[in-house]
Amino acid sequence: SVQYAFYPVAAIDTFSPGKILYKKVEVLVNGVPDSIYVYSIHPDSAKYSLSFVDVGQGRGNYVPDLNAANGKVFKWVEPVNGVPQGNYEAAAFLVTPKKQQILTLGADYFVTGNTTVSADIGMSNYDINTYSTRDKGNDKGFAGRFQFKHIESLGKHLNLQGDGSFEWVEKSFKPLERLRNVEFTRDWGLPLLVEPADETMYMAGLELTDQKSGRLRYQFTGYHRSDGFNGSRSSLLHQQNTKGWTFNNQISYTQSTSAIDKGYFLRPRFDIGKKIAQLRNYTVGGSYELEHNQARNRLTDTITPYSFSFDIVRFYIKSNEEKPNKWGFSYYTRSDQLPLSKGLVRTDRSQNYTLTGELLANPAHQLRVNATYRTLQVYEKTSTNQESDKTVLGRIEYQINEWKGLLTGNLLYELGAGQEQKRDFAFLEVPAGQGEYAWFDYNNDGVQQLNEFEIALFQDQAKYIRIFTPTNEFVKASYNSFNYSLGLNPRAVLDPFKSKGVKKFLTRINGQSSLQLFRKAMADGTVQFNPFDNQLGDSTLISLTSVWINSLAFNRFSSRWGFDISNARNLSKVLLTYGLESRAQKEWSIRSRLNFAKRYTAELIGKTGNTNLATGNEKFDNRNYDVQQYSLEPKISYTKGASFRVTGGYRYGHKENRLGESELLNSHALNTDIKYNLLQNASVQGKFTYNTIRFDYPTNTTVSYIMLDGLQPGKNLLWSLDLTKRLGRNLEMNIQYEGRKPGDKNVIHIGRASLRAIL
Repeated sequence: SVQYAFYPVAAIDTFSPGKILYKKVEVLVNGVPDSIYVYSIHPDSAKYSLSFVDVGQGRGNYVPDLNAANGKVFKWVEPVNGVPQGNYEAAAFLVTPKKQQILTLGADYFVTGNTTVSADIGMSNYDINTYSTRDKGNDKGFAGRFQFKHIESLGKHLNLQGDGSFEWVEKSFKPLERLRNVEFTRDWGLPLLVEPADETMYMAGLELTDQKSGRLRYQFTGYHRSDGFNGSRSSLLHQQNTKGWTFNNQISYTQSTSAIDKGYFLRPRFDIGKKIAQLRNYTVGGSYELEHNQARNRLTDTITPYSFSFDIVRFYIKSNEEKPNKWGFSYYTRSDQLPLSKGLVRTDRSQNYTLTGELLANPAHQLRVNATYRTLQVYEKTSTNQESDKTVLGRIEYQINEWKGLLTGNLLYELGAGQEQKRDFAFLEVPAGQGEYAWFDYNNDGVQQLNEFEIALFQDQAKYIRIFTPTNEFVKASYNSFNYSLGLNPRAVLDPFKSKGVKKFLTRINGQSSLQLFRKAMADGTVQFNPFDNQLGDSTLISLTSVWINSLAFNRFSSRWGFDISNARNLSKVLLTYGLESRAQKEWSIRSRLNFAKRYTAELIGKTGNTNLATGNEKFDNRNYDVQQYSLEPKISYTKGASFRVTGGYRYGHKENRLGESELLNSHALNTDIKYNLLQNASVQGKFTYNTIRFDYPTNTTVSYIMLDGLQPGKNLLWSLDLTKRLGRNLEMNIQYEGRKPGDKNVIHIGRASLRAIL
């Protein structure tokens, strides 16, 4: 066996905050003493580190327990009448060390210009356990294939080809990659997973090819396995394009027998299309496709569970594809049959209507449309979430470039549905600076909880990454999205040097606006067309994202003065394992600049807005906040050529939390930034900030970390030094040093060095 299941009970010597730990509890199960494991955060009893494996419903004694722990927790469920009620067990899989070697040899021999013979032979050596000395006789396996092809010319454009092949594969042969195609077992009516066996396959084919119009091919294939399976297949392929008619037809019939089953697999596919010159070269056509795989048990005459059948009928019409403006419409219906009782029973039928169109003749206005309306009628349920429904899938894309670039932009609207996979997540520790999150033990219990991780504001605190783990649970979801981006640039049509009055004023204006909306919710049988409708109930919401940014710049291209105003509104909601979490941020900002005396630049930056976080789980109430804030920052810069620049400024900030303790913060900061370029291959940059903060509230909370920006009440010092040096033409060295002293805390020093190759 390649892997063995065992029950690991790893006792630890010291309590670890980053692990999910359990304590052992003695219980009575059906009157018999037994031991179970219970999640614990107490250092005196949490001494066991366990792993859990999904063993199937009704086979395990543990189930997932959703709580605030940083990791997946499992709880014990008492058996009922001796029958387990869970689907997880405290177990792990022991994977043995393996060795795999492959040796292959291939050769091609051209008998004549029209006749080719080729051969491939392979040997594998696969040891499933290098620690073991038993059962080594089946480690080596062989496989081979021989092919023959001959082409005979029957005319100027007509060729006749005959070909054949023979191959065998021993059951002990182990290839490095998949030897067969993905649907090989399905094509032969076999189960998805089959045990290895000695295989023999042979093929003979005859093909007639007309280089102008098409080809016709017949092929016979035989497949035999040492486990008793025998199959044969006949297939006919017809492809032709003549006088506006297009044919793409294929039919195959497979018969198979095994030690316990017998069956057949019928797969016809017909596709016929016609381009009608009298109808502006429109193309009309249709297709029919059937897959009927039916196998029955030899003794009981019952149908096998891997049997299936479906058929598809499709009709379509489309305009001339060579035109810039074109459209198409298609209809297809699919009916499925699955094994129920002693035969194949129709389980559902879908009907699909699809409309496509492209309007590209006008380069200033281009439109692309793709929409599908689908109805599904379920006759026999095969899963718990399968219901009759109606679905709309669509995509509209519009691009504009009008008035020589005065107005540019694009718009995208999408509507759809599908399956959404439920996800768990946990925070994993990584080397400092390589993560994104920081951990703060807010409740001082020494244990990591999900509500104790924040986005790190300093690189040395970024010690954790968030890992999402997919589950085997799915929900049916519907979604819609709406995006637009618009730009207004009067300079595209007005000459700023020749215009006067109002026109001169307009050339100084530049506007940008963009919006991104995306919403995903559990499907409830209705179609959510309106992307601006935010009245969606929290019980059905999966995720919601809204980003709206607007900016207006005046005198952007002036070297003397200018200003810009921007507004940003961000909203996000996501359904996590512990409930719904929503974040919102609104901000107005204005930035103005004035250049004087050639080398001096004065700037004034003002911001106001609010940011908030809300969670729907009571265990995470400590994370909720609604912070109103504003700031004002004047600064002045001195620049001497391209070699030296120094900037100094002052920043006043005010923040107030409108939830919880109504925390209030005021800060005064002095900033300076100096950069000096040494010749043309080196630069030095230094920054220093002195920030005094008044904050008379507890600092070990989520809201305090957000309001303080990772600093502390009182005097805060931050400084950095950055050296960049060019070593030769393609090599660059960078050395960075950062330091900070937050409040009365110790000084923190951070150093980095990197070497970069420029190719």
